[in-house]
Amino acid sequence: MDLKHYTHADAQNVRSLLLDIHDEAYADDPDPFHSRERFSYFVDLWSAREDWKCIVGWEESGPVGYAYGSLFKPGGWWKGHVRPSGLKGSAFALSELMVIPAWRGTGRAQRIHDALLALESADLASLLVDSEHPRVQALYERWGYGKVGEFKHSEDSPHFAVMVRKLL
Repeated sequence: MDLKHYTHADAQNVRSLLLDIHDEAYADDPDPFHSRERFSYFVDLWSAREDWKCIVGWEESGPVGYAYGSLFKPGGWWKGHVRPSGLKGSAFALSELMVIPAWRGTGRAQRIHDALLALESADLASLLVDSEHPRVQALYERWGYGKVGEFKHSEDSPHFAVMVRKLL
């Protein structure tokens, strides 16, 4: 798998690719929370950050998936959740990790994930997992993340587990 790195400067050039991968990943999901329209808002929100980083995995047949995120501002954390007092240092928010269904279970998600975190110099990485997906949470636990809390950031959002992994 080829891994390509993109930054804030590339955001508009990769936007439609990210949305197309999202559409394929959620093709069978009727939940309006996972709609293209809503997701495009989050792509634009995150990629507008000057320190945004994205890794896209490619095979000969096309894109496999991607991961992206950026640093929390000093003292910042997930909106609607209080950062646990024991978590010190800079934190990278892994906003999205998405793999096309045909590539799930092949180890490519972890390679994309690891390539993104390899670019990061933060002390911690944090991500959110839909609490109704315990297998996904267990996968992240195998990758070194631990659950530090739960919250729901809007009325129509899933209930999320907040997970953290030390990087340094």
